[in-house]
Amino acid sequence: MAVNAAVELLLVDDHPLFRQGVQYALSAESDIIVVGEAASGEDALQWLDTISASQEPNVVLIDLNLPGMNGLDLTRQLRRQYPGIKVVILSVHENDAQAFQALKSGAAAYCSKDIKPRDLAQILRRVAQGEYVINDMIWEDPKVAGRVLSMFRNLPEELTSMPDAEMLFPPPSERELQVLERIAAGGSNKEIADELGISTQTVKNHISSILRKLALSDRTQAVLYALRRGWIEPPDEIRMTSDKRTDDDTDAE
Repeated sequence: MAVNAAVELLLVDDHPLFRQGVQYALSAESDIIVVGEAASGEDALQWLDTISASQEPNVVLIDLNLPGMNGLDLTRQLRRQYPGIKVVILSVHENDAQAFQALKSGAAAYCSKDIKPRDLAQILRRVAQGEYVINDMIWEDPKVAGRVLSMFRNLPEELTSMPDAEMLFPPPSERELQVLERIAAGGSNKEIADELGISTQTVKNHISSILRKLALSDRTQAVLYALRRGWIEPPDEIRMTSDKRTDDDTDAE
């Protein structure tokens, strides 16, 4: 999508007054057009089924707590049937566990319902441009965000459904977190070693230590656990020179 392309929006919320309020709040945004609304997930899918591909919205704004088919179920269905449509999920509460469940379901953004209209408008624009937003955390590089989210969505359920207050393991050391950040950015062991000024074997040792501390089996799980706990920030850009991993990258996994 072009950077300044219009957002064609479908609203899905079971409260008519809320839908009306969103439409009113966005009416001042000339590049955002509400093309449809629905009171339930079933209604949204039925509406989409009746229109042509050229009339499809490019963004759907969904209430998490819909009656019947909830927001997560609707998101999964939309991703299967309409992979080109981006999903933004709204929730009454800001909750890390819900946010990551939303992203695991296929949403491109998650934010609280008390968000300011101008901030919501900006999130809709960002999502339409291929970015990912969790509350005020923005992943600007679709390639990196897509890779990390793809890894996250394929994780076992038990690793993505832990209670928000659960802190089972202490955080890794500062150096180990630096290694994790560079793994998240796509770095190989050699690239990480070169950037941090350490040996490849030291990188492997750090990775082994991280996995041991967190009782995890591979670096992908460690990166996503660290992201969920807020120990590291999502990568804004690809800092490594290559996305390819060498054979020795698997030695510490």
